[in-house]
Amino acid sequence: MFKRKNTVLGLDIGASSIKVVEMAKSGSEFVITGYGQAAISGNGETLSSVLTELLQATGIKAKRVVTSVSGREVIVRYISMQPVEQENLPNAIRFEADKYIPFDLEEVVLDSQKLDESVLGFTNTAEMKVLLVAAKKSLIEQKVQLLKEAGLYPAVIDVDCFALGNAFELRNILSPRAEVEGKVVSLIDIGASKTNITIMIGNSSFFTREIYLAGNEFTEEIQKKLEVTPEEAEKLKRDPGVFALEVQEAVSAVIDDLANEVTLSFDFFESQFEREVEEIYISGGGSQFFSLEPDFERIFGKRINRWDPTENFEIQSDQVDVDALKANAPQLAIVMGLASRIRTL
Repeated sequence: MFKRKNTVLGLDIGASSIKVVEMAKSGSEFVITGYGQAAISGNGETLSSVLTELLQATGIKAKRVVTSVSGREVIVRYISMQPVEQENLPNAIRFEADKYIPFDLEEVVLDSQKLDESVLGFTNTAEMKVLLVAAKKSLIEQKVQLLKEAGLYPAVIDVDCFALGNAFELRNILSPRAEVEGKVVSLIDIGASKTNITIMIGNSSFFTREIYLAGNEFTEEIQKKLEVTPEEAEKLKRDPGVFALEVQEAVSAVIDDLANEVTLSFDFFESQFEREVEEIYISGGGSQFFSLEPDFERIFGKRINRWDPTENFEIQSDQVDVDALKANAPQLAIVMGLASRIRTL
């Protein structure tokens, strides 16, 4: 049995569902000890009641929670500034932040981290690159209040895009296969209402962006083209059967628009760091669109990988529905990244 203090709950509240993963750590061993997800119906149920019912149904006992925020009230910037010592960075960043944050600094929580430029093969001693993150205090307070209503304790409030990178990093660390050091990969997580793009060099994030174009747009176009219900359109996205051509035609314009936004992101990253994205990894519910992989390969001319964020983890099968976990694995990248913060707690 794992001690309760070595257990944490990852909680991802998306646009269409709540996902939870309980993870335990003992030495270098990471075990998934609980899992569940529930749809957000919008039929008058509060988020706290949906979450409470989900935790009861799964039997999850962990009270320490790592969750995340995202959206237009969260600002992520990669900035250059005069070098300062790490202990002086929090004070220095407040002077820099005003140039990049479109909110009153009294309204936000700021955080920052110096980037390890050694992975780029050079270090510019005249300036340093810093990751700057700001989130509206009101957004964080809402999330903390939700956790309290469900009887939970917030250990960390993360950001979706960094959770995505954390999930990929821990998957690689646990992998028996040797990864190419310093490879540039892009993680594209297509959810219901937004798409997260993260570009990693090795295990460090050097670019993030949210695009408000995602799986819901796929569904809406299929509904219109084939004159079906939302539920039927959701099924057709994954398994179109004899309607494959019609479904692909319905969604083609959305795929092209999404790919254009991804291309703009790649162009910006490559102009900043003079490195090219080598491979693309896709996740999220929207990534399960039946032809996304060949569509992206045609557009980007790069290798497209579907990845399982639960891969390489031990699973406590007497407490976890392993079949359900694996069936829904494409949707779990962010929640796995949140739970993986147990490494530093």
